Amino acid sequence: MFSSYIKTAFRTITRNLSYTFLNVFGLTLSIAACLIIFLIVKNELSYDSFHKKADRIYRVTFNALDYNPSTSLAVVPALRNDFPELEQVSQYWYQATGLVKAGDARYNEKGFAFADAAFLQLFDYHWLAGDPRTALSEPNQVILTQSMAGKYFGTKDPMGQVINLNNQFNLKVTGVVEDLPGNTSQPFVFLVSYETIRKEALAQASFYNISGGNAFVLLPEHYNAAKLQARMPAFITKNWGADVAAGTKLLLQPLKEIHFDQRYQSSPASPTTSRETYWGLAMVALFIIITACINFINMATAQAIRRAKEVGVRKVLGAYRGQLIRQFLSETALLVLIAVVLGTIAAGILLPFVATWMNVKIGVSQLMQPVIAALLAAITVTVILLAGLYPAFVQSTFQPAASLKSNTGITFRGLGLRKILVSTQFGISQILIAGTLIVGYQMDFLQNRDLGFNKDAVVSFRVPDKEKRDILREQLLSNPGVKQLSFASGPPVGGSNYAAFTCPEAGVIKDDVTEMKAIDEQYLDMFSIKLLAGENLRKLTDADTVRRVLVNETLLHKIGIQTPENAIGKRFYINGSPTQIMGVVQNFQSESRYKKGRPCVLEYSSNGFRTACVKIQPANMHNTLSGIDKTWSALFTENLFEYDFLDDRIANLYNQEQKLYTAFKLFSSLAILIGCLGLYGLVAFAAVQRTKEVGIRKVLGASLLNIVGLFAKEFIVLIIVSFVIAAPVAWFVMARWLDNFAYQTHIGGGIFVIAILVSVLIAGVTIAYQSVKAGLANPVKSLRM
Repeated sequence: MFSSYIKTAFRTITRNLSYTFLNVFGLTLSIAACLIIFLIVKNELSYDSFHKKADRIYRVTFNALDYNPSTSLAVVPALRNDFPELEQVSQYWYQATGLVKAGDARYNEKGFAFADAAFLQLFDYHWLAGDPRTALSEPNQVILTQSMAGKYFGTKDPMGQVINLNNQFNLKVTGVVEDLPGNTSQPFVFLVSYETIRKEALAQASFYNISGGNAFVLLPEHYNAAKLQARMPAFITKNWGADVAAGTKLLLQPLKEIHFDQRYQSSPASPTTSRETYWGLAMVALFIIITACINFINMATAQAIRRAKEVGVRKVLGAYRGQLIRQFLSETALLVLIAVVLGTIAAGILLPFVATWMNVKIGVSQLMQPVIAALLAAITVTVILLAGLYPAFVQSTFQPAASLKSNTGITFRGLGLRKILVSTQFGISQILIAGTLIVGYQMDFLQNRDLGFNKDAVVSFRVPDKEKRDILREQLLSNPGVKQLSFASGPPVGGSNYAAFTCPEAGVIKDDVTEMKAIDEQYLDMFSIKLLAGENLRKLTDADTVRRVLVNETLLHKIGIQTPENAIGKRFYINGSPTQIMGVVQNFQSESRYKKGRPCVLEYSSNGFRTACVKIQPANMHNTLSGIDKTWSALFTENLFEYDFLDDRIANLYNQEQKLYTAFKLFSSLAILIGCLGLYGLVAFAAVQRTKEVGIRKVLGASLLNIVGLFAKEFIVLIIVSFVIAAPVAWFVMARWLDNFAYQTHIGGGIFVIAILVSVLIAGVTIAYQSVKAGLANPVKSLRM
């Protein structure tokens, strides 16, 4: 009997190829999308979970005026001394860039780190060569990732080879590990033994010098982390004094929370995001599969009318209702299985492109995981039951007498349900359209709205030797493509240090935090930062004995001054040092818009001029950059020139949001496309049901426009009903998402007007084909049916 069901299912499918294609195509797209989304969400939500001891690893972070992931390099030795019960305590020090020499080749590398031997006892990596117990135990040792080993040494055995770091350290390769997965919060390209720089680092390791070092601890099994946290104040008091303990905290942050704890500043090395973002993406996958099921039901019920005579014949020949249900479920199961196979293949083909587009490390091999097989099984069973049961029960209820008389004479209950299903499709589409628009507007707001400075055509690069700064300035300004040049600690976004400030006169007696930027006298003009009052900074002379600075409006308000002119000459204290305000600048954005703008102090400090910022002419930009490279390289022969555009640096602040926007655009479009197929099914059903009605109307003089309106008005009502429900849902969900940002776009009514207009347009195009086809049909043939 089962083989008979399958044979009949194959025959039915081949007789109705257009119906089969639409159903299989919609299901294939939805299954491929769900697999890809599942891998993306799984990758993001499982950050650092590949480490076997992840549940017992904590990062020790610094909390005074703000949450900072870094701690002083003096913390790790003290932890080892005061908490011998801890299984491991490790020092990790991430470095942004470094110059590597391997043989005759030189490379500017981003993202290496110093780590001690204990680091390899906490974290798990797949070792290709070397011993994790000794690979970082001595000075001048380095562990390479597999890609770096290939880059530096090709097919040669890297073990025992030597590379030079920053023209200072000759490092012996003592280990090679596989490239790290993308979902790690410690993404290094190579690791240098901390012993290489330990003495020099500890010489500057005051408690408040938090220069990028991360402290990790491994708790013993069944050890209570809260117990260790409670002992931290006494630990600080013992090692650094009661005054320090009164104003600072050391917090234990679980390893698995690092990627999701947005209290801490996000960085390229360890970007933070919210779990809700990816649960939202998972909801999109759920919407897609629901839409595909609705699509299948609508198409199947439309097809059921055409198969009414078949059902009648089967019943006359003795078929029971249960047999018919099993027959129709077999057809559904066959279609679903075909779609599952094709969807898996499509996911494998599309996954590399989606991963590149979204900038996530996901390989096709991950489709081979057991959890994917379980997911596919769950999707298969769910879709068969959701999409197959209702049409099967509907078709099995047809009465033989009515079925054999006429296809169009068949009516059955359930039209209200199908309207609910289509309204659900419209509602999902409108939520996704509105959500995508809001995310897009927010991305535009973050990247393109007024930042308080001019970011166009500005490049920045390091200045390795301050003694050659004046020569570099003179030679670069002689380049006709260079408009302006400024030396600073960095451009307005990035390049900041932080300091404590007080102003007893204004009642600010407890330390608050301010950004500190070292800038020269050209900085304000080049970046078009508006000076609201006072005068610009100038090069210091021997006669300058008072520390004079520029401050932004936020700092002004912090110390109780509302008018910029009233601030000139006022004094406050930075790290206890008396400081005088010589000017006030308009606020400018120096961090991502997740956080409110900080107080900021701009100071002329030549020792901090580590970066050259250059505004270049838009014309012949390539030639100008080549000239800058040639000039820079001639002065700093032991280094490699590398620059970045300020536009790109700002965009990098929002990589996670850009991923979300990309995903929303891609998968929302898929959901809408699949929804159109379902709508097509219902219009097809309506056209079959109303064939004679259309014929009669045409005989009585109805125009083609009247016929199209006959079909369209029903669906316009469904769109409006779905909009009334979907709009508040979309507003609520997206308003919560926007709450993650300190600065956010406004959710205006225009967004929802666009959503409903797009829905009407999509529905209109989808309805047009079937309704025009019905309207153009010969009424004589229609009335004979």
